[in-house]
Amino acid sequence: MNNELLSILEKNSRIDFKELSVLLGISEEEVLNEISQLEKDGVICAYHTLINWEKTDIESVTALIEVKVTPQRGQGFDRIAERLYNYPEVKSVYLISGGYDLLVTLEEKSLKEIAAFVSDKLSTLDSVLSTATHFILKKYKDHGTIINKQVKDEREVIIP
Repeated sequence: MNNELLSILEKNSRIDFKELSVLLGISEEEVLNEISQLEKDGVICAYHTLINWEKTDIESVTALIEVKVTPQRGQGFDRIAERLYNYPEVKSVYLISGGYDLLVTLEEKSLKEIAAFVSDKLSTLDSVLSTATHFILKKYKDHGTIINKQVKDEREVIIP
């Protein structure tokens, strides 16, 4: 049941317990207990809302920064990853395969702020060997959700 519950919550974390109980065929109390246990165990880490910032008047720039580092003896990449994810402006940090070791997601108000973070904070760390910054120009799909779904024209074409 955990897998089904988690899949439903991942798609819609605002679903109410009554609807969940119907979908899962268990009582609301069982749903509440299961969710509480999953939160306690750290399986459910947080609840988020996906916002299309392009439809607001708030300026925002998202950057993906690839980081090549020297792993720490006995700790691998964990120590440098922890140092990076503790910066409040960092949205996510992933250990990746390929030419770089870590992928850092950063959101700021301007390109200048992202450049300042990379040069003043990231590049000054002893274990950072190099970085490559990529800016997200447009989001089409994020967290499994299509951002700007194109409305299909259902009108009939009439040829005179």
